[in-house]
Amino acid sequence: MSSIPNHSSAVAGNPSFRRGQLNGVLFVALFAAAVTRLAALPAIAGLGLSPLIVGIVAGMIYGNALRDGMPDSWAAGVNFSARKLLRIAVAFFGLRVSLQEIAQVGLPGLTVSVLIVVSTLLIGTWVGMKLMKLDRDTAILTAAGSAICGAAAVLAFESTLQSKPHKSAMAVGSVVLFGTLSMFLYPVLYRAGWLHLDTLGAGLFFGGTIHEVAQVVGAASNVSPEATHIATIVKMTRVMLLVPVLLVLGVWLSRSAAGAVSRDAHDGADAAVKHAGGRKLAVPWFAVGFLALVVVNSLHVLPHAATDTLNLLDTFALTMAMTALGIETRFSQIRAAGPRALGAGLIVYVWLLGGGLGITWAVEKLFG
Repeated sequence: MSSIPNHSSAVAGNPSFRRGQLNGVLFVALFAAAVTRLAALPAIAGLGLSPLIVGIVAGMIYGNALRDGMPDSWAAGVNFSARKLLRIAVAFFGLRVSLQEIAQVGLPGLTVSVLIVVSTLLIGTWVGMKLMKLDRDTAILTAAGSAICGAAAVLAFESTLQSKPHKSAMAVGSVVLFGTLSMFLYPVLYRAGWLHLDTLGAGLFFGGTIHEVAQVVGAASNVSPEATHIATIVKMTRVMLLVPVLLVLGVWLSRSAAGAVSRDAHDGADAAVKHAGGRKLAVPWFAVGFLALVVVNSLHVLPHAATDTLNLLDTFALTMAMTALGIETRFSQIRAAGPRALGAGLIVYVWLLGGGLGITWAVEKLFG
């Protein structure tokens, strides 16, 4: 698939351009529908792989092996699905979280979530950039996927960072590998008595350190229904933290861009000024939409059936975004940093196991 040219507003308003964009969106939608059916197969669903994960893998296979079969005019629709549709879908992800559920686990659950999210983001970013020599965006995306909510967090951060698709693909690869490993490893460690956790502690640990929501449920269901309930709520508390983290990231990006403008203006460089202009509104407003929909869900103003339908549509929209990102990703770009990205993910995973267990023990002891 060819890269999308920098169309002017006149070109973007051209009927042929709009027709190509619509065809591209419809193509991604049909692709995502097939991916959804594929992900529902028992062999794949049993592995805890969500449609989002299957979507990016299938998209990457198509984008690298069969992309010549797609007209270039459809690229605008693929890009729309990977960018604008993504922001809308992340906002509607808020309908999966309620303040009442978060209150059920109280301070222990909130404390574990905050400590693990903040520490994993900081450690993961430092490890990626300093130890594994990854670029800033790849390091942050890998850390975010591990710290918050897996692929959904990678998508949200990708939108804020405005990073390239292959960087998201590498981060998602880390989420798939280590999240799937957790789903099988954690129950084994718990049943062997190596974690030294009661039901509350298991729920806090599983929900606080496993990557994807589906993986949390899959792992905790091997312990007890009570542990599954606690783990799911703690996991959704981590999802809730996506909003403040994205807002902080947006402010940091804006300040970084402002600093670049100041330095480059001193050197007489105009290019960075233009670059910084793109960062002027780095605060992700879709995160505010996410928070607003959390409040809507908490007030129970929508019928249960409506919420379920919207969540189903949102999952499909996220699957479309992931599939589109996969189509735009090139294996050659991943190969350049693949081992280093996985190395960063491994170190972060070791932290989640050891550091997460230590945080869980400390919180349980603190709150008695």
